[in-house]
Amino acid sequence: MQTDREPIKALIFDVFGTLVDWRSSIAREARQALTPLGLTTDWAAFADAWRDEYQPAMEDVRSGRIAFGKLDGLHRRNLDVALARLGLGERVDEATRVDLNLAWHRLDAWPDVPAALARLRQRYLLAPCSNGNISLMVDLARRNGLLWDAMLGAELARDYKPKPVVYLSAVAAFDLRPEQVMMVAAHSSDLAAAAKAGLRTAFIARPDEHGPGLGESTPSVQVDFSAVDLGALAGMLGCAPLPV
Repeated sequence: MQTDREPIKALIFDVFGTLVDWRSSIAREARQALTPLGLTTDWAAFADAWRDEYQPAMEDVRSGRIAFGKLDGLHRRNLDVALARLGLGERVDEATRVDLNLAWHRLDAWPDVPAALARLRQRYLLAPCSNGNISLMVDLARRNGLLWDAMLGAELARDYKPKPVVYLSAVAAFDLRPEQVMMVAAHSSDLAAAAKAGLRTAFIARPDEHGPGLGESTPSVQVDFSAVDLGALAGMLGCAPLPV
């Protein structure tokens, strides 16, 4: 719970899994892109296989093995790996790969998110603090009606979470101190890293992120707030419902 520390002035958000349902969206996009080529597979498993390459690819950047590049580029590398691993690579042409890679720009928000963000924005500065690049965040915002005060995260920091610079560059962009900024995420590891950097933390339950019952329902680390969804967090932070 909030203590006698300085008031929170800004909220920064993880996006993939916390605000958007990447798994269902990628499964849909893959089915639409690959079925016309005569391909069929377990589309949810395809989404999982693509996502499974996410952390290893970013670790190559975090460790210094490769230079920083936008997540779109890593996603494309990961797509090629996933297609090959599933035995689909030789049957997917370049144009299809280019379009399918942009599926991450077409993810759907969880139902509670747009209205809850609008409530929170009445009292707080808001920005994504995502590993996604800025153009990706812009496309998701426009698709889902998400209103931000800034676009922050990995591209600004030139590194990937959970490196401290990603959280601290977002804090600095708002000219605030770490304890005046709260990281909001559905992943305990993300919140642990943010807390270590001095930020406040709020956990949002997304129990179905990785499939029914396979996401986090409760945090495994100490947090300032824990909520069943983003609307519940808005209530905890004193943000009144918007007029109908």
